[in-house]
Amino acid sequence: MGSAKDGSEGLDPRVARSRAVIVAAATEHFLRNGYVGANVDEIAAEARVSKRTIYNVFGGKEQLFRETLAEALVTAERFSRQLSVELGTTGDVAGELRDVAVRLAAAVLGGPVLRLRRLLIGEAERFPDLADDYYARAPGRVMDSLAEGLRRFHERGLLHVPEPELAAEHFAFLVMGAPLDRALFAARPLAADHVAARARAGAEAFLRSYMNAAPARR
Repeated sequence: MGSAKDGSEGLDPRVARSRAVIVAAATEHFLRNGYVGANVDEIAAEARVSKRTIYNVFGGKEQLFRETLAEALVTAERFSRQLSVELGTTGDVAGELRDVAVRLAAAVLGGPVLRLRRLLIGEAERFPDLADDYYARAPGRVMDSLAEGLRRFHERGLLHVPEPELAAEHFAFLVMGAPLDRALFAARPLAADHVAARARAGAEAFLRSYMNAAPARR
């Protein structure tokens, strides 16, 4: 699958613009129709390009589908990079974790990420490699970055986090576990203020546990 068609870096600006328009149209089309129900002719019409252009740029329906998921990965990888640099570096543990909680919930539950995740779950058996890659580079990488930041707080004596990976799981599920379950089945997106309030409440529950926990007895 690897080729110049896999990315827009170094492309002629006109080709890059065409890619962006096609991916945007294809994303909405796949979200409405799923992979099996999607039609390249219809995507071309919605993008106002020729069918030949789509095949020349992407190589076919499958690669175009993979490109739509790449958009969600960009969001996750950007968020992970920010966490890796910032989390655990200040003295305001509570403020920092509340902020991360709201940003994390908004990134996952807002915008196209949730809809694309729902689409991929429905097609996971058809594209197991894509599902594995998405998990590793999106939820998996975010969890790794959370664990790294929590480990910094532990090493500085600001939190008691003897198992950073487990603590990262606790944080993520307290912040957005129940809203994520609801959102995956909801026809309409959750209200942003509801998502933010639940995220802050989850961060508070996490802080009560990990700021006050006594070292475990061996």
